[in-house]
Amino acid sequence: MSRVTATPQRLARKRRLMKFAKGYWGARRRQYKVMKESVHRGWQYSYIHRRLRKRDFRRLWILRINAACRARGVMYSRFIHGLSKAGVELNRKALSELAIHDPKAFDEIVEVAKAAA
Repeated sequence: MSRVTATPQRLARKRRLMKFAKGYWGARRRQYKVMKESVHRGWQYSYIHRRLRKRDFRRLWILRINAACRARGVMYSRFIHGLSKAGVELNRKALSELAIHDPKAFDEIVEVAKAAA
């Protein structure tokens, strides 16, 4: 009876991993064991940072809105409270974009928040 090996599957797995290790340097690209560990760790970091990116952007938007509000003499917390009381349902991303690109519109929103609070 002939001996059966898993060579084609093994090579396919190895080639698939080599595609992911493209651009790595030294042993991370050349040695299979090190390559596998590096790629798997990279996938872990990707998974974690896809979630952290959402938090980071929200922090950035809040920072921008806070700076724009302080320039207009309003605290961030009072601004957000005023918006919720006034029923304005703009999210923080839209508010930060308005604060940067359309200051006049942001001034009007600040006045609405001040009136409602």
